[in-house]
Amino acid sequence: MRIVLALGGNALLARGQALTAENQRENIQKAAASIAAIANDHEVVIVHGNGPQVGLLMEQNSAYQEYSPETTPYPMDVLGSQTCGMVGYMLQQELRNIDANLSIATLVTQTEVSKDDPAFANPTKFVGPVYTEERAKEIMAVSDKEFKADGQYFRRVVPSPMPKAIIEQQQVETLLKSGNVVIACGGGGVPVCRQDGKMVGVECVIDKDLTAELLAETINADLFVILTDGSIYRNYGKDDQAEMKVATPEGLSHFNFPAGSMGPKVDAVCQFVNSGRGNAAIGSLFDLDRILTNEAGTLIKAGEGIEYY
Repeated sequence: MRIVLALGGNALLARGQALTAENQRENIQKAAASIAAIANDHEVVIVHGNGPQVGLLMEQNSAYQEYSPETTPYPMDVLGSQTCGMVGYMLQQELRNIDANLSIATLVTQTEVSKDDPAFANPTKFVGPVYTEERAKEIMAVSDKEFKADGQYFRRVVPSPMPKAIIEQQQVETLLKSGNVVIACGGGGVPVCRQDGKMVGVECVIDKDLTAELLAETINADLFVILTDGSIYRNYGKDDQAEMKVATPEGLSHFNFPAGSMGPKVDAVCQFVNSGRGNAAIGSLFDLDRILTNEAGTLIKAGEGIEYY
């Protein structure tokens, strides 16, 4: 099968874990082991998140400007491209450390967005480290940064417009056809828009799940998998929460999922299934081989009824 895997930034750095290279390397080694186990039998594209990573670069940017006020901070599109290289480098290295016979290529990928997207008026994308509510309010009081609750913590939020097109789609397909595992659209892709006939960077972070879905459609993937903390749960966090094993887009439409976490993931898998190209799944990174055989995670399939169980 041709499979697009969307790998969450929080799967590479656990929630609340220190944003160190060592921690990221350790988590990526585990991720690479799961992906390498299926990579010889399928065409695989990996789209990784970058929320914690790009947020850290933004914090470092801000700290350096305090030390050197004349230094202009790097814009978010440039910081996003840096995370493509950083995470891609670690992933491709650890995949080859597990299986030296794998051919792997990391591609810095641009994703087109519209400057008129309403997301710019309502930031929802979590980036960077976690803070207590008290500390988040202190930062907001002295800056233009915006923070929102992310579970029991608070994190900075930035605009997350819809992806319109993947500029390097053809290059992704060329790499796949020549036998590579492809790491592309890191962090949702480097956000760009058309201006006076040219591509220019945009201050935002694109949701990597929505970009991964767009890529899965445009390269005609057979399966789209979002790898995160686990399956979809109905009534998550309540006494009667229950794991969904199988669901249809129609069935999932009867539940409300948070905009800053599971919401975009559910939207993305439903969009792919509704495109008619194949099934989708959401599950744990460490159950990847079992997700492919429908033994773990939540399978999302086409169906006309309100189906979920």
